[in-house]
Amino acid sequence: MLLINFLCWLLIVVDVDAVHRGVGLEICTQARCKPDGPAIRFPFQLKGKQSIHCGYHGFDLSCTNDNEIVLKMPASSDNLFVERIDYTSQEIEIYYRSNHPPREFFDLSLSSSPLQFMPGPHNYNYTLFSCPYLEERLSYGFCLIKLGPYQLDNPENQTYAVNAQCSVDRIPLVSCTKLHDYTSIPDISTFAMKKIMKLHWSKPSCRHCEEMGKACRSKISEYSLAHVQTAESECLDLPEVCTVSVALIAVGALIIYHAYSSKKIFDKKNQLRIERFLEDYIAQKPSRYSYADIKRITNQFKDKLGQGAYGTVFKGKLSSELLVAVKILNNSNENREDFTNEMGTMGLVHHVNVVRLVGFCADGFIRALVYEFLPNGSLQNFLSSADNKNSFLGWDKLQDIALGIAKGIEYLHQGCDHRIIHFDNKPHNILLDQNFTPKVSDFGLAKLCSRDQSAISMTTVRGTMGYIAPEVFSRNFGNVSYKSDVYSFGTLLLEMVGGRKNFKVMEDSTSQVYFPEWIYNLLEQGDDLRIHIEDQGDAKIAEKLAIVGLWCVQWHPIDRPPMKNVVQMLEREERLDYNSHTSNQSLEPILRPKQVVDDYVQKDNYAKSEDKLANILTKAISSRAFHNSQDQLGISNIYALT
Repeated sequence: MLLINFLCWLLIVVDVDAVHRGVGLEICTQARCKPDGPAIRFPFQLKGKQSIHCGYHGFDLSCTNDNEIVLKMPASSDNLFVERIDYTSQEIEIYYRSNHPPREFFDLSLSSSPLQFMPGPHNYNYTLFSCPYLEERLSYGFCLIKLGPYQLDNPENQTYAVNAQCSVDRIPLVSCTKLHDYTSIPDISTFAMKKIMKLHWSKPSCRHCEEMGKACRSKISEYSLAHVQTAESECLDLPEVCTVSVALIAVGALIIYHAYSSKKIFDKKNQLRIERFLEDYIAQKPSRYSYADIKRITNQFKDKLGQGAYGTVFKGKLSSELLVAVKILNNSNENREDFTNEMGTMGLVHHVNVVRLVGFCADGFIRALVYEFLPNGSLQNFLSSADNKNSFLGWDKLQDIALGIAKGIEYLHQGCDHRIIHFDNKPHNILLDQNFTPKVSDFGLAKLCSRDQSAISMTTVRGTMGYIAPEVFSRNFGNVSYKSDVYSFGTLLLEMVGGRKNFKVMEDSTSQVYFPEWIYNLLEQGDDLRIHIEDQGDAKIAEKLAIVGLWCVQWHPIDRPPMKNVVQMLEREERLDYNSHTSNQSLEPILRPKQVVDDYVQKDNYAKSEDKLANILTKAISSRAFHNSQDQLGISNIYALT
């Protein structure tokens, strides 16, 4: 057992060290679809067998079930098969199997594809026509060539290529429609007969790397994930690649060998632990999918899970056992920033209480994120209907959920190389798996900073009204930091305890009080929170969640505990004292936020009617109220102001 743990640790250390040096799983070794087939290496990338770093945009290849190499033409139903690749002359030889050359083949001369036609003396200019059916018994030699069907064609028409050197008088084009002119195209009649054509590429070139005894790979940044055409290439030392690759393979082989050779010593539980480790290790690396893959995964976007301002979420299936949720982002500058935010943060995060990013799509203008599917939906579904006992999760389960969320946020703050501030912790963004294990999701507003950075700069307000910390609105209340997440978590806790129903707040009511103050008064008076309290144990849990929530929503960031302390408080068995605090600070600041805003406005000589920020804060605070009606269970859902 100790040997297995040591080997697992060694594998992680080697991989992390390699990643810091720019290698690791980004190392690219050549691949083949079949043993005697062409070798596939940079700038080409074999989907499913090589990392996205191993190839360049537009050089994607795949293997068929018959182990043949396929080059997919854009917007074409035809496949072009690869016969040979010459990396020295930078040429690729392709062929097709349909009866006629594919119509989309001509678009290579117009597209930004890195693969282009070979220049030569036998290149011609062609004009494409859409014509009714022409009798094939008529022969026009190399002047008229019938092409494969085009997806935009009229079903009754056919596309023909006419050589510009031929006189069109002898060709029956009276009923035809001209489509487009193409220049410097290799002889299509020869292509139609032999079904073989050579293409070449000029960039990227790996010659300079190979001349230095190095290997090539794509240099992909967060920006180029969203703009894949801008990715650059870089050289990699082969000795370093070999050393790290051999180390990874050797350690992995030792782990597998030890697992299988120890069946008589270790029971099935220990073997299963090794297998899960290896599966998780592979699964932690997000995969890149094309738009065609996304359509296949979602079954043509058949099962819609939900829709919001940033995009639409569909249910999908990667395999018979692995379900996923696919978020298709709307095409806007804000959503492109959200995409790079999520990719930049989710790639760093691996925790049981943070949703796992399975893959992504950056295909043209399409941006999509593929997450693990969590069957119980969001926590909001259970809070908004919790007045119904049939849907109430129970206080033990709510305590487990609160603790799991706290551990997830603590990991974001302390468990990564860079601190991740979420900025949008709310019930909608807490997803629950089949065991109701909570997972923090939606990192579109997240921000990275160093772990020793005490404050971060922001140009705009981030978050959802009702969950946003005061300092995010104005620096007069303190610096924006990880304590802003603590505030939103405290708000979430209070909503778990009391925020059950949505009532329209009556502005002229004199019986309104600030929500945290209402909970504080109940604790002060020794009253129960009176929400599905079945026994004394439930009352203690509700009281604990309320006290921790009150500590977290203190008005000034310096008075809030870090998430590490929050986790410790939630894990404690003994009763918490709401009159004390880990930093010996009183809870008094949270009870009069309206007065704090008034002081802020008066101090800076702002008039409430003229100061937009003060109006926003005053409105948000005054609407966070409990309507003290005869229904003592009714609490306004004050933290969902949108």
